[in-house]
Amino acid sequence: MAASELFTKCARVWIPDAEEVWKSAELTKDYKSGDASLQLMLEDGTNIEHKLDPKTKNLPYLRNPDILVGENDLTALSYLHEPAVLHNLKVRFIDSKLIYTYCGIVLVAINPYETLPIYGSDIINAYSGQNMGDMDPHIFAVAEEAYKQMARDERNQSIIVSGESGAGKTVSAKYAMRYFATVSGSASEANVEEKVLASNPIMEAIGNAKTTRNDNSSRFGKYIEIGFDNRFRIIGANMRTYLLEKSRVVFQADEERNYHIFYQLCASAHLPEFKNLKLSSANDFLYTRQGRSPVIDGVDDTKELSTTRNAFTLLGINESYQMGLFQVLAAILHLGNVEIKDRDSDSSVIPPNNRHLTAFCDLVGVTYPDMSQWLCHRKLKTATETYVKPLPRLQATNARDALSKHIYAKLFNWIVEHVNKALITNVKQHSFIGVLDIYGFETFEINSFEQFCINYANEKLQQQFNMHVFKLEQEEYMKEQIPWTLIDFYDNQPCINLIEAKMGILDLLDEECKMPKGSDDSWAQKLYNTHLKTCSLFEKPRMSNRAFIIQHFADKVEYQCDGFLEKNKDTVNEEQINVLKASKKFDLLVELFQDEQKATSPTGQVPGTGGRTRLSVKPDKSRDSKSKEHKKTVGCQFRNSLQMLMDTLNATTPHYVRCIKPNDFKLAFSFDPKRAVQQLRACGVLETIRISAAGFPSRWTYQEFFSRYRVLMKQKDVLPDKKLTCKNVLEKLVQDQDKYQFGKTKIFFRAGQVAYLEKLRADKLRAACIRIQKTIRCWLARKKYLRKRSAAITIQRFTRGYQARCLAKFMRRTQAATVIQKYQRMYVERKRYRQKQAAALVMQTILRAYMARQKYQALLREHKAVIIQKYIRGWLARCWYKRCLLSIVYLQCCMRRMKARRELKKLKIEARSVEHFKKLNKGMENKIMQLQRKVDEQNKENRSINEKLAGLENSYTVESEKLRGELSRLRGVEEDAKSKGSQVMSLLEELERLRKELSATQQEKKTIEDWAQKYRDEMEKMVSELKDQNGTLKKDKDDLNRLIQEQSQQMTEKMARVIVEETQQLETDLNEERSRYQNLLTEHLRLEEKYDDLKEAMALSSNVSKPGHRRTDSTHSSNESEYTYNSEYAELEEGSRAAEDVTRGMDTSLTLKLQKRLTELEQEKQSLRNELENKEEQFQRARARDDAEFKKARGAELEYESLKRQELESENKKLKHDLAEMRKSLLGDAATGAGAPGSPAYKVLLDQLNASCEELDVRKEEVLILRSQLVSQKEAMHHKDEKETMTEPSVYADDVNKLKDADELKQAYIGVKDTNRLLEHQLQTQRRTYDNEVEVLRGELQNVKEENNRQQQLLAQNLQLPPEARIEASLQHEITRLTNENLELMADDPTASREARVTILRRMVDLMEQLEKQDRTIRKLKKQLKVYSKRIGEMGAGQAEGQTSPGQMVDEPIHPVNIPRREKDFQGMLEYKKEDELKLVKNLILELKPRGVAVNLIPGLPAYILFMCLRHADYVNDDQKVRTLLTSTINSIKKILKKRGDDFETVSFWLANTCRFLHCLKQYSGDEAFMKHNTQRQNEHSLSNFDLAEYRQVISDLAIQIYQQLIKCMENILQPMIVSGMLEHETIQGVSGVKPTGLRKRTSSIADEGTYTLDSILRQLSAFHSTMCQHGTDPELIKQVVKQQFYIIGAVTLNNLLLRKDMCSWSKGMQIRYNVSQLEEWLRDKGLMTCGAKETLEPLIQAAQLLQVKKKTDEDAEAICSMCQALTTAQIVKVLNLYTPVNEFEERVSVAFIRTIQTRLRDRCESPQLLMDTKMIYPVTFPFNPSSLALETIQIPSSLNLGFLTRV
Repeated sequence: MAASELFTKCARVWIPDAEEVWKSAELTKDYKSGDASLQLMLEDGTNIEHKLDPKTKNLPYLRNPDILVGENDLTALSYLHEPAVLHNLKVRFIDSKLIYTYCGIVLVAINPYETLPIYGSDIINAYSGQNMGDMDPHIFAVAEEAYKQMARDERNQSIIVSGESGAGKTVSAKYAMRYFATVSGSASEANVEEKVLASNPIMEAIGNAKTTRNDNSSRFGKYIEIGFDNRFRIIGANMRTYLLEKSRVVFQADEERNYHIFYQLCASAHLPEFKNLKLSSANDFLYTRQGRSPVIDGVDDTKELSTTRNAFTLLGINESYQMGLFQVLAAILHLGNVEIKDRDSDSSVIPPNNRHLTAFCDLVGVTYPDMSQWLCHRKLKTATETYVKPLPRLQATNARDALSKHIYAKLFNWIVEHVNKALITNVKQHSFIGVLDIYGFETFEINSFEQFCINYANEKLQQQFNMHVFKLEQEEYMKEQIPWTLIDFYDNQPCINLIEAKMGILDLLDEECKMPKGSDDSWAQKLYNTHLKTCSLFEKPRMSNRAFIIQHFADKVEYQCDGFLEKNKDTVNEEQINVLKASKKFDLLVELFQDEQKATSPTGQVPGTGGRTRLSVKPDKSRDSKSKEHKKTVGCQFRNSLQMLMDTLNATTPHYVRCIKPNDFKLAFSFDPKRAVQQLRACGVLETIRISAAGFPSRWTYQEFFSRYRVLMKQKDVLPDKKLTCKNVLEKLVQDQDKYQFGKTKIFFRAGQVAYLEKLRADKLRAACIRIQKTIRCWLARKKYLRKRSAAITIQRFTRGYQARCLAKFMRRTQAATVIQKYQRMYVERKRYRQKQAAALVMQTILRAYMARQKYQALLREHKAVIIQKYIRGWLARCWYKRCLLSIVYLQCCMRRMKARRELKKLKIEARSVEHFKKLNKGMENKIMQLQRKVDEQNKENRSINEKLAGLENSYTVESEKLRGELSRLRGVEEDAKSKGSQVMSLLEELERLRKELSATQQEKKTIEDWAQKYRDEMEKMVSELKDQNGTLKKDKDDLNRLIQEQSQQMTEKMARVIVEETQQLETDLNEERSRYQNLLTEHLRLEEKYDDLKEAMALSSNVSKPGHRRTDSTHSSNESEYTYNSEYAELEEGSRAAEDVTRGMDTSLTLKLQKRLTELEQEKQSLRNELENKEEQFQRARARDDAEFKKARGAELEYESLKRQELESENKKLKHDLAEMRKSLLGDAATGAGAPGSPAYKVLLDQLNASCEELDVRKEEVLILRSQLVSQKEAMHHKDEKETMTEPSVYADDVNKLKDADELKQAYIGVKDTNRLLEHQLQTQRRTYDNEVEVLRGELQNVKEENNRQQQLLAQNLQLPPEARIEASLQHEITRLTNENLELMADDPTASREARVTILRRMVDLMEQLEKQDRTIRKLKKQLKVYSKRIGEMGAGQAEGQTSPGQMVDEPIHPVNIPRREKDFQGMLEYKKEDELKLVKNLILELKPRGVAVNLIPGLPAYILFMCLRHADYVNDDQKVRTLLTSTINSIKKILKKRGDDFETVSFWLANTCRFLHCLKQYSGDEAFMKHNTQRQNEHSLSNFDLAEYRQVISDLAIQIYQQLIKCMENILQPMIVSGMLEHETIQGVSGVKPTGLRKRTSSIADEGTYTLDSILRQLSAFHSTMCQHGTDPELIKQVVKQQFYIIGAVTLNNLLLRKDMCSWSKGMQIRYNVSQLEEWLRDKGLMTCGAKETLEPLIQAAQLLQVKKKTDEDAEAICSMCQALTTAQIVKVLNLYTPVNEFEERVSVAFIRTIQTRLRDRCESPQLLMDTKMIYPVTFPFNPSSLALETIQIPSSLNLGFLTRV
């Protein structure tokens, strides 16, 4: 492909940069061939011109498409070059927080400098069994690949971990070993895997130290071989170490530390056992304070020492040896503090009594003079003599340091040797996996002998790595039949020859060390003379003659020659060693300097020291010469060990882990491109990329290519053969045939071709998107236009209508206004006219009335004057009489007025007093009535006076006639009248005075009336005020009642909530306890199986075999240990004991350990069972508290039952008395013969006896029913569960008809009496409580009756009053009542009053409830009586029909006829002989085929048969038979499950039958709780002699084990289907895209078993469901199984989603949601939506939704936080980090958005665990499910071969 096609405008390239190594830029102008520069724009918008090299004309590297950035495998990148690799690692490390990345066969691990939650056991389980490319890159994936290849290819494996110091090599190696220990386990009980892991803290303590680059840097290399047996379980390990950095013991640079063990000892110096070491702070010793950094942040050295000591103990190094090691280490610290002073220029001396030297000598057991002598002197040997030469202070100090290094090196080797001894076992090793943790390529400012050896080792490893990569590439090409061409790659063999060949650097160094006067300078000159001109890889620095430069594969390194010879020789003063060897106190120190063959084991006995003697001054020439002859230099030893290592690696299949240090400052997730690219060049990653890029790095299968680039094909190009289709398309798309090759299964592409195809695909998709957008936008615009047009028309229509309506409205209003004006004007005029007319009429009327009144007044005056004259004359005649009468009346009035005034005054005084207030109210009405009566009397008097006046007028008329006649006579007397005129005047005055008195009296009357009116108003006002006050009090009372009701309701709701919460908490605790208990059962079963396997293996190894020997389970549950076995099982047990005796001699300690472990598990199981029972009791008590409030309400019902019981007792006594009398009469008549059979008396008595027996039976049943009810009530109130023992006799008596003599009847009567006494005793407490409550209620009822009577009396009194008085009386009564209540309320305590009212109301409510319950109880008992009466009638009729008189039998003749034998009714029992028990178990359990039983017979038939056999053993009261049958049944079920535990059908079948057997034991146990749903016949089949409650627990435990086995079996079947069906398979075709996969699935770890789909999972689930239904599994148990199945599906799918970056995309979220909907549809079809299975998929559903929702704004973050409630924060962040766009149109999730999510979810309290626990099993429960099948109806088919069973 031409460059002009790729380097076009907008193409992105990489250009070199000094700071960031590589910088991204974008072309702003197309590149044309011949251009000298490129026009680029950087990411920050800066435009630059990039000039090309005029010589090479090389264009910059092209950048990969964004869709390929962040890939798991670097080889999946289209453009393979350094900037692409660096950028991909940076994106994964910084943005996605992923530290692992594949690069072909290499795992690149970047140190995050932060603890990540990705190494737990859940992660290990997730990677176990997976292909390397299926999951995200991880060290566990490499370990799994090595383990799998070892098992598949039976070839040893190696994992090579390399990198700089601080890159994380040690941690990676540690996690790899942890993976092997977890996955494989150990082949014995010696806990080898724990010992392998325990070696890590030991080696870290003695071999790791803090450096400037790493807080836990390994200062040695190690290769650990982990051995496996033929079953690929760990059996041991072996460790080889390389090049310990001994110089660190005596010197550390700034900010560095010595080895950790020294600081651990100093930090623990305060411990009592370390007092004799005389240690103190690390700053007090020279060897630990030079680095000036004695403390590591976050590390507790005291705890680390404790961990180290525990590891020593686990590896078998006893306490004495540990203290010896610590003594040696403390001695080294003291030796470093020994101060050597100058004696003169050529000698030195140690001052006497140096405390540190004294401490050193005490610790190692040597003498002070000898040690001080040889620290300052050395011995020179010649051929004839030996000289002792003093040493200068500098040389003496160096000798002291050399001794310290030598001692530490010996101690290090001793520890490694004994660690290896502890890890070696006697089992033959079948294969091994080696883990190499070795230093990476190093280059410092000053490089010495250590860096030279390290880089030499890395050269050898790099050569091996290059050859392996080249070999794999060649194999891949040959496998796919691709033409193979040689690839030029870097070969570092010349550099290796320069170092190790003859006359190489090491050879010349060894030769110089042998020279007597050899020096570093002379050795450097030899190097210059030998290699400077002959080898291009060797150079000499310009400014130095004591250094040399080697061109390594990674970089040029300059080595300083100073110290090379001394470090290579590794010399130490031999006399100092001899002094240490002569130690008589410290045996361990002597061992350090002996040969390896003479060293003793740390766990064995310490040898005697008698053979050791102090060395003489004269040397042993022969021995000295021999040691010199065999002594090798450090370089020679390292070369030999390195060659051995390479031979080992070449014999194994290597796996590479390259650790990268991202920065030098130990910052978490900080990436320094310069340091990273330097290490990538050094570790060979880029070399792998270069080798891959030189060939065909991109490889696609034909299916993947077709799925990805289907969009580039036309419909006519698609052929049935996808391989041919791909070939045709590629030939059209890529013209250059050299850019790709077709293999057998894959298409190989050159570098950059995938990017070109991606560009074509993106262009095609972009064009399609533009076309779709164009069409959609056109459609949207037209739709918008049509919507606007329709809206405009609608608006116009409505506007015009509105205007028309407005015009019509205006016209209507105008017309209406005209009409209104017309009528308004007419109204105004008419009103004015009428006003004038009315005024005129009024004026006329007034005037005419005035004139008429004037005329009338004149006439009236004249008429009155005439009348006065007429009457005055008559009056004068009666003057004397009237005067006397008026005087008398006046005197009476005065006296009465005086008395009235006194009475009024008295009443006023009384009215002012509070005490007469009530009387005033009562008397005022009487006074008013008296006044009214007085007014009536006065009216009567007036009427009588008027009548008198009328009479007088009549008489006056008569007299006037007479007087006219006498007028003349009167005129004569006129003169006499004038004389009496004065007398008339006096009478007129008297009349005037009387008038005044009359007016005064009238005024007084008016005053009294006013006062009465005022008093009435005041009373009415007072009454209204009292009514208002009463209304206020009523309102307050109502408010208080409402408040009390609300508070009561709130308290009730609160208590209900509290009860619900406590219930939920108890249920949660109960489920947790169930889960723990069931987990212990699983562990118990596992240990049983392990114990059985060990016994079998030991039996086989002992070569002792017995014919027909059978083994029973060694351990059962705790309940089974109490039971015995029958004779045959006893023989089998004896046989097993004999086998155990044989095998016990082989490994007694192992057996004892197993037995101890089993005992502990049994005790723990029993304690958990007790705890579970306590939890259940607490739960029962919590439930009982809810029913406590109903206890009182049962009093009435108990009273009624007590009365009923007394009545029944009296009737029973009467019947028993009659029965006794009949018995006596029968016995008496028998003697005389009168009651002989057949006589009438005998018949009558017999009928009476039968009737009495029937009546007695009925009464007994009623008594028993009442007793059971009372007992259940008592148990409910006291929360006690009474259990009957296994041998407790039944409380039910036999039928009276079955009684044979009077003794049995007497026993029955005694039983009834005892029952009656118990009932009486139980009812006494209830009766007393009820009596008290009745007395209280009676008192209250009496008060109510009295109040009612009083109210009735008042009502009767009111009815007798007239209607007007009733109102006044009722008003007065109401006033009186309210006044009394107010006074009482004011006088009493308001709170007490309210409480009393509430109490009364509650009592009334309780009384009503009791009455209602009594009514219900009466109705219920009436129904029971009707039922019993009906049953008695039926029984009586049946007996009457079945009875035959003895007399009739005698009288009738006997005819010789054949009488057929009537079959006895089948009682639902099966009888078998004891010797047939094994046959029963064999035919019914061991050899039974579930398929035939499930298809042809009723579900649960074996369980029914076993229970029917058990019923017969219970019926005959044979406890031995019951025990043996149950025990053999349990053991046989365990045996068949162990044999066929992988068969789902078998496990499901026996789970269903075990549950059915358990339900039968409960249903027919006789417990009331389990007999509610039984029929009468089933209750008769209950067990009568034994209580099997403990065996029910054993069978329940067995059912739990079978359930867990069923779950494991289903999990093994579903596990391979889940990931493929739920994640990988495209249920919706064409949605998911396929991306480049690099070298995924390159190892073919598992055979191709076909692709599973979602339909496969659904079919398998349907098969599980149908099988369980056929076997008759309980529906509730099926729901629990389905829930567990869906949990496994959801957990495995989510875990794989969280560990696979390629699955986290929008399209995959759609696929997952569709798959989940299909699972829900399956649940709906099966009717299992309520089983809780859907809820277990909620985390997976939310994860799928998280993949599909928008992930940009804060609103999106809030929506995600509220949506993902079932996911943890770690899971949400992990999904967001892994989210990868499949197409370039999708956008990545920004880091800022992820941080926003983390901030919002910061307050969540949840587990930091990333993955779901796929091994979690919900605690199973077995709800009681009684069977409606009658036992007597069960038929045993002949196919079961159970003919030896007899129906009973």
